[in-house]
Amino acid sequence: MDSEELAGRLTADGWTLVAGGEPADAVVVNTCGFVESAKKDSIDTVLAAADSAAKVVAVGCLAERYGADLAASLPEADAVLGFDHYPQLGARLDDVVAGRPVPSHVPADRRLLLPLTPAERSASARPVPGHGVSDLPDGVAPPSGPRVLRRRLDGGPMAPLKLASGCDRRCAFCAIPSFRGAFVSRPPAEVLAEARWLAGHGVRELVLVSENSTSYGKDLGDLRLLETLLPELAAVDGVDRVRVAYLQPAELRPDLIRVIAQTPGVAPYFDLSFQHASEPLLRRMRRFGSRERFVALLEQVRVLCPEAGARSNVIVGFPGETEQDVQELERFLVEARLDAVGVFGYSDEDGTEAASYDGKLDHDTICERVERVSALAEELTTQRAEERIGATIAVLVETTDGEGRAAHQAPEVDGTTALSGLRELRVGDLVPARVVDSTGVDLVAVAL
Repeated sequence: MDSEELAGRLTADGWTLVAGGEPADAVVVNTCGFVESAKKDSIDTVLAAADSAAKVVAVGCLAERYGADLAASLPEADAVLGFDHYPQLGARLDDVVAGRPVPSHVPADRRLLLPLTPAERSASARPVPGHGVSDLPDGVAPPSGPRVLRRRLDGGPMAPLKLASGCDRRCAFCAIPSFRGAFVSRPPAEVLAEARWLAGHGVRELVLVSENSTSYGKDLGDLRLLETLLPELAAVDGVDRVRVAYLQPAELRPDLIRVIAQTPGVAPYFDLSFQHASEPLLRRMRRFGSRERFVALLEQVRVLCPEAGARSNVIVGFPGETEQDVQELERFLVEARLDAVGVFGYSDEDGTEAASYDGKLDHDTICERVERVSALAEELTTQRAEERIGATIAVLVETTDGEGRAAHQAPEVDGTTALSGLRELRVGDLVPARVVDSTGVDLVAVAL
């Protein structure tokens, strides 16, 4: 979604976006700085772009996190720009193309901004990616409004919609607060305005994203604001489904569970950041919970909505992880009956508490545990998909050949549903169907 904000800013500044492979004056690479694999992909993209005749500008989280150090180690990039450059991004590209020097971003630990005053937390007070501004130029959005700082790059029926940026939690393994800063909620009116704008551009499913969606509204003085906002988003004309991503188990309130599980138009889908299930290891990670508590949380969800979808990511190989910890995680996965599980091997992240921990596991041990837990997760999620055979689902059609997603399948990260039984399939239709088969986490369904 940040890429669509950048596209909106550049369009507003008079730049014309061209399709990949066409001649260009500049290539803007929106980098990711979260995990090693994403960093490598970002750098590879910059290097590939440098083979063209265009100027190459690195932006995004990797640029924000490393700034001038990244520029020094990656001379192929003509500029490395951080979030503070975004309001003048078009002007900085003008400088780059004209050969005028643009000083590289100098990183600052945005955790040091805490605590923020209400004025400092406001979206207009700081350059926070994904937050709108009050005085956009004509042409960025329809003249009738709303004035949305965004240009769609994908015409599909699903689109992310940012709730907030930043995070106030201090997980030992995570560097996000250091470069994304404190948690800042977007005002509900701004979120609703963008939802209506997206619906007007053919979007039928809104995927609400942030670093921690359960914190939405706490900096606005109302920690239950998401419970109020979800029904309003589901009522937006043209929107068929609203999905919430990135829920923090320790902050998941009974009322929020109920709203997600039982509100018409809201997908009963729980993207829960468990990370592990061994209580001692979770405390070492600076997180809360245990196998028993997590299983009880999922039981609360399924009492309200037995067919609800649930997914999570877990980290294996964290410093100090024992064989007993891994067995506790495996026991949890068996009991949890999740629809999708991402398994990641631990690696040190610059500036995190865990990077200084003792008890580091060797690379081979981490890889063995990733393979072991991944194999179990694949077996269990396959079984969970098989349990859905015979169920009635609603499939949002994504392609004319019948591929789509049910309410328990989020775009990009989860399985898909192959739909048949209709003479004509239109992208964006929400089709009731019965599941007749499954392959791994993917379903096969016949339209009713």
